[in-house]
Amino acid sequence: MTLHERLLVISPHLDDAVLSCGLLLATRPAALVCTVFAGAPSNNMTTDWDQASGFPDAFTAMSTRKTEDVHALALLGAHPIHLPFRDAQYHQSPPLDSLAAALAQTVTKVDPVTVVIPLGLFHSDHKLVADACLAMLRGIPAPSMYVYEDVPYRRIPGVVQSRLGELARRGYAATPEENLGAQADARHRQMKQAAIGAYESQLRAFGPDGRAGLVAPERYWQLRDKGRTAGMGEWRSNAI
Repeated sequence: MTLHERLLVISPHLDDAVLSCGLLLATRPAALVCTVFAGAPSNNMTTDWDQASGFPDAFTAMSTRKTEDVHALALLGAHPIHLPFRDAQYHQSPPLDSLAAALAQTVTKVDPVTVVIPLGLFHSDHKLVADACLAMLRGIPAPSMYVYEDVPYRRIPGVVQSRLGELARRGYAATPEENLGAQADARHRQMKQAAIGAYESQLRAFGPDGRAGLVAPERYWQLRDKGRTAGMGEWRSNAI
């Protein structure tokens, strides 16, 4: 993919894209990151994760986390799109259809050459976003699409293989993609580390053990929907 071609990364939470795709983003100036669960709950509350992140309540947490996200993405030369949905910890998970419709609007507006979505590992929010992306992409002309292995959940033994097997049973063929992000060098790695560091609240919640699992090679898969017609399912292999 050349630098002028538009990249859109779909992120469940306000850190997932940088944790999982930070090197790719660093090599693609002006990329866009659409975070799905960037909304505060309708009524203020306190959750264990927000407390572990250092916040007294959800309203403060989401306001601060969005500020962190804007800063982190700026360090990579990327631009944020924040959708108003609430994640599972706030007990207001949206229906898949609503997510798919909002994502379709975003993709239509952005008109990306390449879309990179989460594989959908372990966490219910990640699975929901991944499935909504797949549903969305079945209803619009297909850009080139890849999935990223969700950090830190990809470290769980067997979780990647289990998810790939599930997708295969649903009619998707996954092929390892070695070239996506291959242009990354030492400068890009420094950019990613600085961007991860911008998520101060989340690093606090991860703790030392969790933070140790955040630095690992990024891994991507090209995903092909075998059920699509030739016209809509055609993949642009030269989009990298």
